[in-house]
Amino acid sequence: MRFLFLLTLAMASSIAAANTPAPLPDWMTGAWDKSDGAKWADEYWTPPRAGMMIGASRSGEGEMLEFWEHMRIERGPDGKLAFVAIAADQQPVRFGAVRAGQTEIIFENPDHDYPQRIRYWREGDILKAEISLLDGSKAVQFLFNRMGG
Repeated sequence: MRFLFLLTLAMASSIAAANTPAPLPDWMTGAWDKSDGAKWADEYWTPPRAGMMIGASRSGEGEMLEFWEHMRIERGPDGKLAFVAIAADQQPVRFGAVRAGQTEIIFENPDHDYPQRIRYWREGDILKAEISLLDGSKAVQFLFNRMGG
């Protein structure tokens, strides 16, 4: 009888853990930048609050701005995380989280032309990002250092 009770308790705990929503990736919080000669990019992420992180990025060469976007990572009504990007003056594009860990998060949208996958991860004080097609092809990586660090 005791075994049955412990088994039921273990199953209930694993079901509860499986239904626990992934936390917002607070490890992305901060101001990040990269440079390669005259080419530069920076990205900013607010700390999580009220189920959302707000981000912005821009990139260019020298004093010329080539690209900018507004971003957010939010928890939907279903409890799942999503990345929403508004590049320049385009319509918002939503990518659902398919994996979220303590130092990595991956978002996908198979219906979008490019990118279809957005991956962020931390390696020490470096924030890495990669955009690609769903199968991993046409990958472009970004390695950001913490600003002022």
